[in-house]
Amino acid sequence: MNKDTLIRLSGVSKRFQMGSGVVQALREVDLVIKRGDFLAVMGPSGSGKSTLMNIIGLLDRPDEGSYLLEDQDVGGLDDDRRSYIRNRTIGFIFQNFNLLSRATAYRNVMLPLAYRPMPETERHRLALQALDAVGLSPRAEHTPPQLSGGERQRVAIARALVGGPSVILADEPTGNLDSRAGDEIIELLTEISGRGKTVILVTHDHGLTRYAVR
Repeated sequence: MNKDTLIRLSGVSKRFQMGSGVVQALREVDLVIKRGDFLAVMGPSGSGKSTLMNIIGLLDRPDEGSYLLEDQDVGGLDDDRRSYIRNRTIGFIFQNFNLLSRATAYRNVMLPLAYRPMPETERHRLALQALDAVGLSPRAEHTPPQLSGGERQRVAIARALVGGPSVILADEPTGNLDSRAGDEIIELLTEISGRGKTVILVTHDHGLTRYAVR
């Protein structure tokens, strides 16, 4: 694989059993994503966007085809190895934030580091550093119910960044936000991409394509 290539999907297909029938979610997808890309995956509901995201995020496996991530064929790895790679290589941002409502912002951000062998003081330092990077360090001790929707998504972005991943997967990250907060989140993702992170944005909103490189 070219050193600038982060992800390569070749002939990836995925099917799901639905009652007595079979739904072809993905059919022989070929996709190359380079380091530092800001890629928007577009399409209406049911077109396979989330299925593609789950395969790239190592949350699901293709039925056919190959998936190379950082020069490694990850399609056939066991669950433990996939979890290890996912924790260190991929950061997730979800439409519904997926935050623990009773935990403070910085405790939420620390969660991905719980599975890494490091001192607790280092986890705290990295979590506060990630919150500072998204402009939320003054709100570190607030819980999600005490934050606005835009602030919650910033916490989720900090959580995605804290482990130093190579790629950020954002699944409809503005779907639950008003237009102003949504624009702020997309601009933040653009800044993150500008720092060299690969950002993959799944959306049905054609207005967001102006931010993406591809």
